[in-house]
Amino acid sequence: MKKKLLGIIVLSTLSTLSIGGCNQSKKDLVNTQPSIQIVKESVVDKNQLNLPNFVSLVRTVGNTVVNITAEAPVAVNNAQMDPFFDLFRQFGGQMPRQNQQPQTQLKTSMGSGFIISTDGYILTNAHVVDGAKKITVKVSDKREFTAKLIGTDSKTDIALLKVDASSLPTVKIGNPNSLEVGEWVAAIGAPFGFDNSVTQGIVSAKGRNLPTDSYVPFIQTDVPINPGNSGGPLFNLNGEVVGINSQIYSRSGGYMGISFSIPIDIAINIADQLKKSGKVNHGKLGVKVQAVTQQIAKSFGLKDANGALVAEVITASPGEKAGLKSGDIILKVDGQNVLDSSSLPLIIGSKKPLDVVEIQVYRNHKYVVLHAKLGDSLVADSAMGANDSNGAKSNDTLTLDKFGLTITNLSEADKKQLNVNAGVVITNTQGIGQMSGLTSGDVILSVNNQPVSNTNQAKNLLANTNIAALLILRGQQQMFVTISSN
Repeated sequence: MKKKLLGIIVLSTLSTLSIGGCNQSKKDLVNTQPSIQIVKESVVDKNQLNLPNFVSLVRTVGNTVVNITAEAPVAVNNAQMDPFFDLFRQFGGQMPRQNQQPQTQLKTSMGSGFIISTDGYILTNAHVVDGAKKITVKVSDKREFTAKLIGTDSKTDIALLKVDASSLPTVKIGNPNSLEVGEWVAAIGAPFGFDNSVTQGIVSAKGRNLPTDSYVPFIQTDVPINPGNSGGPLFNLNGEVVGINSQIYSRSGGYMGISFSIPIDIAINIADQLKKSGKVNHGKLGVKVQAVTQQIAKSFGLKDANGALVAEVITASPGEKAGLKSGDIILKVDGQNVLDSSSLPLIIGSKKPLDVVEIQVYRNHKYVVLHAKLGDSLVADSAMGANDSNGAKSNDTLTLDKFGLTITNLSEADKKQLNVNAGVVITNTQGIGQMSGLTSGDVILSVNNQPVSNTNQAKNLLANTNIAALLILRGQQQMFVTISSN
């Protein structure tokens, strides 16, 4: 009897289905097995089991993937090189001063890449070879080459290498625009230094804009990507490269189910420029933009919260020459919709210097079309010369109780120091003003796109509205802040 009870317990832990009453016999339990198996099979569509097989893909294109080792000099203290350094630091000790002179040490990093031409041109990520003095490329047949760095582009994280070889196997270039969300893809690389590792997954999203200074609409996948995969290819089921594995979203430094790849068409365009001149020139408009929130859209009278809000126009930039102003909401560039503020750098960055683009903006409840001749991303912007505004002097102070703001006029000395022609400075915030994110020292330059010259003008502009978009200067940064008394 004791053995029967143990048998029942084991069976219940192996199946998620209820066996029935506890008075069933051993014979009854045996007879229930076929019915349990049938139920499990019937709820699974057999077509779902036809998963893609990547064996032939790896056999065909695996030899086009390379492993990259980059050696870069870094400055370290002698103390950090001492084997007892960590022990001393753990217990609060310090190494002798004479051992703390800075020294140069080689830092080795590993990544991946792939061959795009039979004569030895290789694509990888710029961050894989950043600062490297020596780059070693190992191909699938174990041969090693010292690679020459042709050039890098930090905006897209692309690097082009060249090895002295011939008749190398090359990848086939695919079309990332034809990728569908949910489509199967595979990555080949060297995660954590494990050569020629293959992982697979699906396309999770397209056109992802990351919060970095990047000109790339990333392909998001759930393909397991880890350190060492950077620069490796992302293949579709036809064995064509559709992307370069570049970044992961992680809180631990390892794979967490979200990986990002650079579309291959962008990478090839960058490679062509690097091959031709060793550098890449992106178009530049010369404006600083921010997101259009629902509150900002409402305060500007715009129906949808789309576009990029111009917070600042750089002096003597292509944007200023084209007539762009702070408060303009850029909706389209050459007919292409600007969905949000992060879309604008992608669109402008894909253009070349001296390209003339048509820009549709929303300004003062009207749609305006402007034309801008783009500048060169390699040329630095003009300095604005703005300084911290916390030292603005009080003069003609006014309190706006409805919005919880106390403001004062700027003196001529303040305007000169801040490099502004007009504005009022906030000297105190409370209630609504404080909750809106405004702070003492912020300089209000305009209210709902109307320039502010003094405190009385600011009061009049705010008197008959319950919601307003304030263009403020904070330190050296211009931005819009929405304030609402509702």
